[in-house]
Amino acid sequence: MEFLSHPVTEQVIEKGFSYSEFVEFTEKLVEEKRTTGANQSEAYLDYTRMCLQRMNRWNKTAKVSAKMTHLMESIQESQIWLIITEAWCGDGAQSIPYLAKLAELNPKIKLRIIMRDEYPEIMDAYLTNGARSIPKLVAFTEDLKVELFTWGPKPLYLMNRHKEYKHEPKGLSYSGFLEEIHLWYAKNKNQDLEAELFPLIQASLL
Repeated sequence: MEFLSHPVTEQVIEKGFSYSEFVEFTEKLVEEKRTTGANQSEAYLDYTRMCLQRMNRWNKTAKVSAKMTHLMESIQESQIWLIITEAWCGDGAQSIPYLAKLAELNPKIKLRIIMRDEYPEIMDAYLTNGARSIPKLVAFTEDLKVELFTWGPKPLYLMNRHKEYKHEPKGLSYSGFLEEIHLWYAKNKNQDLEAELFPLIQASLL
């Protein structure tokens, strides 16, 4: 929990979306048949539509365990949770609704969402194995002077599965691979995400 130099400022936090604002923003993008970032291809418009559907589904169905609820409610010092993502990001649509439910459990948590391609200097401070992988959650103390923890872009099982697929696809198409990933998310119901976040949040309280 030592001080780390980072490019996140109060201005960045204030410009960020709350979760409800991000959902509304994505709805508007879908209505206007566009998405975030430079790639405005039909494929990315489809990804954005699917992301909106997934977020809306998780908004209704995502559950936080009693153990995690107790931990969140025990947070005494204010924290800022910054999420870096894009509207077309499939992993973001699967994880961010759960993160938002956690933040809602304690008024001391301020959650803000920014777009990766609008803040390349911030994204480059939180690379995953040298890549601009999203979503990325970075938690800070309220004054932004201490970085408490980071998580992302997805649960460890999926990180390993992605490595396996890149190394040896075994005849599986990329669309087939994505289908497998999203099926895993649906079955896992944020259990791995919660299990990975719990010790990070717990350590931020010590």
